[in-house]
Amino acid sequence: MKLFNKVLKGALAVAMVALMASCGGAKASKGVTLKVMGYGDNSNSEGQTFKRIVDEFMAENPDITVDYELLYDEAYHQKAVARLAAGDVPDVAYMGADSRWGSEWQEANQQVDNNPYFPSNIDTSLIPDFFGTGVKPYLPLGGSNFCTVVAINMELLEKIGGKVPETYEDMKALAKLCKANGIELMSTHGADGWVWGSCVMSGIIPRTTGDTKWIEKAVNKEVKFTDAGFVAALDVLSQWVKDGVLDPKSVLTDNGTGMSNFVNGKYLMYIDGQWAFGESNLGALSKTVKLISIPEVPGEKACHGSLAGAWQVGYGITKKGTEDPAVLEAAKKFIAYFYSEAETIQRLRDGAISAPILKDFVLPEGMDPCIAAKAALGAYESCYVIDSYLTGVANDTLNAGMQDIVAGNIDAKTLAENVQKAFDAQ
Repeated sequence: MKLFNKVLKGALAVAMVALMASCGGAKASKGVTLKVMGYGDNSNSEGQTFKRIVDEFMAENPDITVDYELLYDEAYHQKAVARLAAGDVPDVAYMGADSRWGSEWQEANQQVDNNPYFPSNIDTSLIPDFFGTGVKPYLPLGGSNFCTVVAINMELLEKIGGKVPETYEDMKALAKLCKANGIELMSTHGADGWVWGSCVMSGIIPRTTGDTKWIEKAVNKEVKFTDAGFVAALDVLSQWVKDGVLDPKSVLTDNGTGMSNFVNGKYLMYIDGQWAFGESNLGALSKTVKLISIPEVPGEKACHGSLAGAWQVGYGITKKGTEDPAVLEAAKKFIAYFYSEAETIQRLRDGAISAPILKDFVLPEGMDPCIAAKAALGAYESCYVIDSYLTGVANDTLNAGMQDIVAGNIDAKTLAENVQKAFDAQ
């Protein structure tokens, strides 16, 4: 909770006027076109919010045209590589300081220190730098992000006469109770391959290996993916399916369908990142939903209750975006608008972030209870997110293989061997 407390201290006093002043005072020249490459799902509230911000920014700044491209999941990474290779470099891009969100931009020499361009209302101490260099190439959308969150429909739990599970025996008993009431215990949107790594396995690996930093050690070749602890983590998936804890149809469930099924009471529990659980997605259920870490898993050794967290990605001005003074001023103005107090509050309402990046921010009264619930996630022990460290073919092999485990097409030992082979070949 240190991060959240730091972000939430002080008075709610930063105004849009101050934001605009922070952009250096220079105005973008007439007819400036700003190329922005964003990340988001057009089908959910976050993606729609991003597009709304762009439209409103252009309405308030008729001298700036924002050429905004919004892409989701692997389509984003593929398009980023293609655009960079073709020399079609965005002026502002969605990026981060880790390997998954920074590698394309780093390799193309398009990440530059954005410290001079940040609005004055930003708490720069919360922004991760580029692998200890002090360079801050982007501005996160929010503070610490929690990826391995389990949401429980408490109204439904009470209706069927269950209790919040703590042990794995509790989970198995609750699965039977759910079946008796015509529902499934737990699901996720497993048709999106990245979910299995980011939102599921990232929270399991520390439990079976006893190490919150195990994935970093694997990438640094201090341990192997074929080690017993990692194999045991993968085997949790097949054990979940065997015991009725996880619905195997999860591998066919997309993002929208999964959330809809949870809200409509077809699942008692749902695994996703904290960004998925906000008023706009949950509706009335947001007032009663409980957010916890993954309960005890089979083969758990240590790190009970650990929760995978990574710094949120966000927008950074590329090297290309700094070359033309008019474009640079337009980019600074766009970022100041995007990170305004008003839009930060909206992102909190949308469930897109758990902690604002703004200085002296106070959570407004009347915010949805789910937002406070997400703030409480900061009390859990933190562990690493897989795809913040593991990239390329090895990560793709892992994601696809976990889908195959749930579908019953491969065993944990074989998948571990496949991941190690892919990693060694990178």
